[in-house]
Amino acid sequence: MKKIFRFISFFEGVSYLLLLFIAVPIKYYFGYELYVKILGMPHGILFISYVFFSFLLKKQMNWSFKTMVIVLLGSVIPFGTFYIDKEYLRNS
Repeated sequence: MKKIFRFISFFEGVSYLLLLFIAVPIKYYFGYELYVKILGMPHGILFISYVFFSFLLKKQMNWSFKTMVIVLLGSVIPFGTFYIDKEYLRNS
């Protein structure tokens, strides 16, 4: 299950960065909404999957409440999922 979570975590992070730093600026500076529409749905699905798998993995990884909050915050902070992977998933 950890491998699946790491996979979802990576792509959630990438989709968030693409949405935040490419699609949204293109939408607001050039009025071109296509990229937001293309990236928005996959990112939403990956975000929900990230949160769902976080709760499933909590027990398996024996995360404390504080760790769980940090893992969940990682999904809303740019580059956060990569930090979570490095600090909590890769070596455990």
